[in-house]
Amino acid sequence: MPSLKSADAIESNAQYLTRQARFESSVRSYPRKLPFAIASAKGCWITDVEGNQYLDCLAGAGTLALGHNHPDIVQSIQDVLASGLPLHTLDLTTPLKDAFSEYLLSFLPNDGNDYCLQFCGPTGADAVEAALKLAKTATGRSNVISFSGGYHGMTHGALAVTGNLSPKQQVQGLMPGVQFLPYPHEYRCPLGLGGEAGIHALTYYFEQFISDVESGVCKPAAVILEAIQGEGGVNAAPVSWLRRIREVTLAHKIPLIIDEVQTGFARTGHMFAFEQAGIEPDMIVMSKAVGGSLPLAILAYKRELDVWQPAAHTGTFRGNQLAMATGMATLKYLKNNKIHLKVKQQGEWLKDQFRTLQNQHDCIGHIRGRGLMIGIEIIDASQPADHLGSYPADPELAAEIQTCCFENALILERGGRHGTVIRLLPPLTITDNELNQLVQRFGTALQDAKVRVRGLK
Repeated sequence: MPSLKSADAIESNAQYLTRQARFESSVRSYPRKLPFAIASAKGCWITDVEGNQYLDCLAGAGTLALGHNHPDIVQSIQDVLASGLPLHTLDLTTPLKDAFSEYLLSFLPNDGNDYCLQFCGPTGADAVEAALKLAKTATGRSNVISFSGGYHGMTHGALAVTGNLSPKQQVQGLMPGVQFLPYPHEYRCPLGLGGEAGIHALTYYFEQFISDVESGVCKPAAVILEAIQGEGGVNAAPVSWLRRIREVTLAHKIPLIIDEVQTGFARTGHMFAFEQAGIEPDMIVMSKAVGGSLPLAILAYKRELDVWQPAAHTGTFRGNQLAMATGMATLKYLKNNKIHLKVKQQGEWLKDQFRTLQNQHDCIGHIRGRGLMIGIEIIDASQPADHLGSYPADPELAAEIQTCCFENALILERGGRHGTVIRLLPPLTITDNELNQLVQRFGTALQDAKVRVRGLK
């Protein structure tokens, strides 16, 4: 393989990062938290240009369901390249696309018989845009209900229904007509009630908001939510709340859009996170894992909503044949190996290990999530707790924990309000031995970070 190095013979992470800062815009984010240059990767492991190996528990923000360069993924790419199939087909069909479509539909409720697929541009945000536009087209209505803490993408419509204010502050004139409602939070109840009382109140509030003729908001074109909020801090919707959301939206003929971009395809111990509640959404937004590590975004929706005119929502790169091949390979591997069962078991074991760490470190306030989508909220227990017993978040310590994890060759991300939730999204192929290494490295990093921030040994 020819060398990719320049004539300057770049060798260090620092040199590559310096050059990246010169070549790329200030919008880059991950290199600021994970300061290395990647040379190779395999499975759950990344090797940088200096030869250091890292355990990857970010996995492309959940994109790499089978980890890096899985042999089935590599083989699927080689097969397409050898076949002579065009790599770019717009929305023209091919035998590969036909087989992938049929197989993907089989994972949806009722084997997908009630749904059709729309191949979108290569990002989840574009599939969200398509869902919002289709809901408005099908209902003739314009308002959209979203939820605090939700994340749906960075394009104008997707950003408008995203809860995080940081990327919205400098962008005026986002999509109008978005109404945010509170989303349940097990550790920090938005109504200050906590427990079943908080869940019941939030459920009642949503129902009244929709049905009250004096609510001040017209019936929406859609309700959009994540069954488990990812970027928002790994907040899982209570089953009872999610079921009632579905019942109310059905009763009022409001399309329910479930964003499964990060949670989809065995990540949570189910093929889709909404399956935990036994509901059927009107629209399902898919990306990340569905492309098997390559760019692909798909919207599935009930056939009665298929009111588009031809070319009403297009995109040049919605015919990515390589991504359909790698997506097919991923789906087959997940199904044939019953990965969702493995993931469910490993997730419970992992949370138990973190609960043990929680007993040793009072900075761990809450552990949550399902399957291999875990969140660890970092708190400052030296401060007074609120009336529910929840302590203030500690963003400084959370950031230092991420830094110390990197120094201990463990890659992970933060999320939630002020970035105080440590988020784990390892490849679904991670072994039990690798999970043990994860816990050990995290424990060491946690202790290191406490010493640096609080001077505690």
